[in-house]
Amino acid sequence: MSAESELRGKIVRMGALLYNRQLAHGSAGNLSVRLEDGSILVTPTNSCLGFLTPEQISRVSPQGELLGGDPPSKEAFFHLAVYEERPAARAIVHLHSTYSVAASCLCHENTEDALPPLTAYHVMRVGKLPLVGYFRPGDRALAEAVRSAAREHRSMLLANHGPIVSAGTLEEAVYAYEELEETAKLYFIIGDRKASPLTAEAIADINRVFPS
Repeated sequence: MSAESELRGKIVRMGALLYNRQLAHGSAGNLSVRLEDGSILVTPTNSCLGFLTPEQISRVSPQGELLGGDPPSKEAFFHLAVYEERPAARAIVHLHSTYSVAASCLCHENTEDALPPLTAYHVMRVGKLPLVGYFRPGDRALAEAVRSAAREHRSMLLANHGPIVSAGTLEEAVYAYEELEETAKLYFIIGDRKASPLTAEAIADINRVFPS
C-alpha cells in the first residue's frame, strides 16, 4: 500500500472517530494531511466526516488545483496557508465542536490567547490560541488572516466559527484538537468562579521540557 493510500485510510478512520465522539456533525469541518510533494489530501466539500471513503478524499496541489478525488472543502485554501507558514506541519484539523465554537463567539479581552492555560496538556498540545477575526465561510481573505496567525501559532480560533489545529501527524492534530475542546469545556464549567491558571513560570517550564 502506498503512503498516499495509507493516509487516505487514516483520514477516513479519524473522521469517523471525531464524528462518533460528537466533535463533528453534519457536513461541517475538514481534515487534511500534507504529502511529500507538497500537495495535500483534504476532505471533500459537503461531506460528512463520519461516512467518508478513501476514494472521495481530495488531492489538491499547493496552488489549490484539484488533482484527484471529489471537489475539496471550500476551506482547503486556509489549510494551504497554514502549511505554507508551518513547514513542520503535516496535518490539520478544523471542526465546529460545541464548546470551542461557543468560546469563539465570546468577547475576549485577550485576543492573543483566547483560552486560559488551565492544564499542562493544553499548553503542550495547543499552546497559545489567538482569536482570528470573523470572515464569512469561503471568504478567501480569511487565508491571509490565518497565515498571519500561523506564523507563530500551531492553533488558532476563528471568531464565530471554530478552531484550526496543526501538528506533525494527523493523530497528533486530533489529540490536540480534543485537548482544546476539553479546555473550552472546562472554561465554561468553571464560569465566573475564581480559577488558578498555570503561571508564566509553569508554562515556561513546560515549554522547556516539552518543546513544540
